Amino acid sequence: MAGIPIEAVAAYNTNKDIHPKTKNWLGFIVTVDGTRFYHAGDTDLIPEMDGLTVDVALLPVSGTYVMTANEAVEAAKRIMPKVAIPMHYDAIVDTTADARTFKAALEDEMMVVLLQKG
Repeated sequence: MAGIPIEAVAAYNTNKDIHPKTKNWLGFIVTVDGTRFYHAGDTDLIPEMDGLTVDVALLPVSGTYVMTANEAVEAAKRIMPKVAIPMHYDAIVDTTADARTFKAALEDEMMVVLLQKG
């Protein structure tokens, strides 16, 4: 198959009205050279995450518009990627503390990579 396979996955909030399910917004799984990358998008912890098979998961952790760091930990444990990368922190809202909380909770479960600014 030519090209890069892309799969759509639902992305929505369950306990706030910012990203309603009715808008049909998405996260994506992109496969590059056999490695599956999941970019969750703007989402809370949702049932559609159960059963995903990915190598790398980029999960939002800020809590204001998306899931909290603790909910993102639960998402990572459900997905069980080889590498988890927290995102959506220390920019518009919240701080690097969210990413550090995420990393500390998962350090015995999987590799967690914190992105450096700059």
